[in-house]
Amino acid sequence: MDSIKRQLHTPKKEKTRSVTYRLPVKLVEELEAEAANKNISHNVMAKQILEKYVQWDRFAEKIGIIPVPKKILDTLGIDMTAEEINEIINVIKPFIKNTVLFIKGKYDLKRCIETLEDYMRASGMKSDHRIEGDMHHFIIQHELGGNWSIFTEQLLQEIFKEFLPDSKMKCQTTESTVIATIGLGEDFSEHEY
Repeated sequence: MDSIKRQLHTPKKEKTRSVTYRLPVKLVEELEAEAANKNISHNVMAKQILEKYVQWDRFAEKIGIIPVPKKILDTLGIDMTAEEINEIINVIKPFIKNTVLFIKGKYDLKRCIETLEDYMRASGMKSDHRIEGDMHHFIIQHELGGNWSIFTEQLLQEIFKEFLPDSKMKCQTTESTVIATIGLGEDFSEHEY
């Protein structure tokens, strides 16, 4: 029986360097308080903030991403029809391709998955990538309702179909979670390209 392992999102051992910044006292106090609330060091907190900026925030304005309150998406999703879901997918597919090209410099399955993971992390959605033998399970918890689960499932179907037209993706969905399962091989990693 194959064991399930998680896809790591950071290199095992990164080279580090000490840097000093001069910051306003109030800003430092706010960061220290937030780090204490999260039970992490302010060094870890600063690293998380800078990683989010480098991986996503610095691109968000350039590619036209604006923050939208979750309640608005939740409300819009309630009455979404299958036709509207398809329309949104048709609009978002070229946007995803352009975004991946802009951020990663090339458009392929690995970079596409990694960019979607970066987006989910920046948006506060929970996601996980687990590997069981040749099968890869992409778990997305959006908490936006059933229609957004249908949207997520169909979008993932389109992405995988584009790169792997002969592969079959299986999905399990609930009101707040989508688990997409597809065979990509034991050695597939969206972080190695």
